[in-house]
Amino acid sequence: MKRIAILGSTGSIGRSTLSVAESFSDRFQIVTLAAGRNLELAFEQARRWRPRLISVAAASDAEMLGSRLKSAAVMETQVVCGPTGNLRVATYPEVDFVVSAIVGVAGLEATYEAVRAGKTVGLANKECLVAAGELITAAARERARPLLPIDSEHNAVHQCLRGGRIEEVRRIWLTASGGPFLHTPKAKFAGITVEQALNHPTWKMGNRITVDSATLMNKGFEVIEACRLFNLAPEQVKVIVHPQSTIHSLVEFVDGSILAQLSVTDMRLPILYALSYPERVPSELNFSLGDLRHLDFCPPDMEKFPCLQLAYEAARAGGGKTVALNAADEVAVEAFLEGRIGFEDIPVVIEEVVGETPTGKLESIKQVLGVDQQARAGARDRVARRSRGRLPAAAITLPQT
Repeated sequence: MKRIAILGSTGSIGRSTLSVAESFSDRFQIVTLAAGRNLELAFEQARRWRPRLISVAAASDAEMLGSRLKSAAVMETQVVCGPTGNLRVATYPEVDFVVSAIVGVAGLEATYEAVRAGKTVGLANKECLVAAGELITAAARERARPLLPIDSEHNAVHQCLRGGRIEEVRRIWLTASGGPFLHTPKAKFAGITVEQALNHPTWKMGNRITVDSATLMNKGFEVIEACRLFNLAPEQVKVIVHPQSTIHSLVEFVDGSILAQLSVTDMRLPILYALSYPERVPSELNFSLGDLRHLDFCPPDMEKFPCLQLAYEAARAGGGKTVALNAADEVAVEAFLEGRIGFEDIPVVIEEVVGETPTGKLESIKQVLGVDQQARAGARDRVARRSRGRLPAAAITLPQT
């Protein structure tokens, strides 16, 4: 029985992880949860799974949730809150495996401490490796614990690498669906709405990652993540647009052989792979080869999607550049979702913030978070400048995660 902690239990990956645990209850036990601000779903999860510990965002939330759980006779679950609560969830002594799925750098410290505590970590939060990849991978190597990718692309690479050594890899290919604007002319980008950006053709995800997929920044983050997970140079990590999203990634070896991983577009499969590794567990998540009619590929348009180019540049520079890339993107995407800036403003804000951020090796999580805060402040200033005089957008109701 593998004992699981989930950082981000009320988000898309967290809910999918719980679905996997439900289907394989003889293999996986839910021990701790970090649920964020969605108190209603946190209550339902605590009542269903009876975790030892559940963390929510604020002290007032913890008091309210604790009271509701007592009224529901859920007495075995302790409710904690804030960053300290997330740390306790991630490092709880009985936990074997931590699923890191909190969006952004909010889950960075808890993920890092889980690795330092000797836990096996399944990474669905790419921002952790974008911002602090050197620190996290070094800590994992020191403790001889694997970092198992849950992102479908990196999970696919991990699977393909079981067919050869990393020294035999010429390059890896991360596939991208191309997002909702693959065939939209650049001239029409100024009129892109939030609703259009959230209409992803393949995956159902949270709001930020969906917008990042529309700008291809999500793929840029994946390039940086791949460099750090697999110890590859940026030049060895290629992106190719594959609208069907049938092949999740490919690994090209030095002899010319290419291995590809194909599967259904369902996040439960990479989650199950990571939770079960090194085993493979029989499941109902089957891909029908009879549905495989054709596979299309084309190179990404860096001019139309400059965020991908910005990510490659940050990957080469390293240090604070990748931290600033993530921080500025988070602020810019939030501003776009709120109607304060346009879709085309997102890469402009990011480029300006990253450009003024110094390089240099970051020696601690505290330093990483310091650069992150400076970059966020710079991004907010630039958003404020660009939003002056902008007509207010119509009110948009976004789904809670």
